[in-house]
Amino acid sequence: MKILQINGSARSEAGNSTRIANDIVARLQAANPGATLVQRDLARDPAPVIDEAALGALFTPAEQRTSEQTARVAASDALVAEVQAADVLVIGVPMYNFGISTQLKNWIDAIARAGVTFRYTENGPEGLVKGKKVFVAFARGGRYRGTAADTQTPYLQTVLGFLGMTDIHFAYAEGLNMGEDAVKQGFAEAEADIEAALG
Repeated sequence: MKILQINGSARSEAGNSTRIANDIVARLQAANPGATLVQRDLARDPAPVIDEAALGALFTPAEQRTSEQTARVAASDALVAEVQAADVLVIGVPMYNFGISTQLKNWIDAIARAGVTFRYTENGPEGLVKGKKVFVAFARGGRYRGTAADTQTPYLQTVLGFLGMTDIHFAYAEGLNMGEDAVKQGFAEAEADIEAALG
């Protein structure tokens, strides 16, 4: 088993979403002793931003790219290759202002590549990243699961599914800014979600 862990917290290892992601990875490794792990901390090793220069590089034929454009595309290619090589993805997702972190959004933008990780056909879009299992580790200060304020779950289901990843399991640690008892409950609920997903 090849595991790719993506930590999306701006707080790096101190993030609660990283804590939940670490727990999932530890359980996967315990159940699969020969598993290998690639860990990408997006706070310390950020994905490149999509800007005008990046779009110019991505849409310029390879043989016509400048050295700067070639380097920019190579950075995106490396992130895509990590995803393609993985059997399991574990993604730590904090909630910032009802959305995902900038760090995580940049990573998604880097791996969502037309003709590489998805394509358009006469029948509509087709995801090209198939056969992966994905675990999403949420950490939230309030309680939003199952409410209209939870924009993260449907967004990640949509974008990961668009890329071909439909075997997705969610773990929610919520209420982490609502007092000591709420913190204990939030982490306990996340543990229950993980247990249910891993069996």
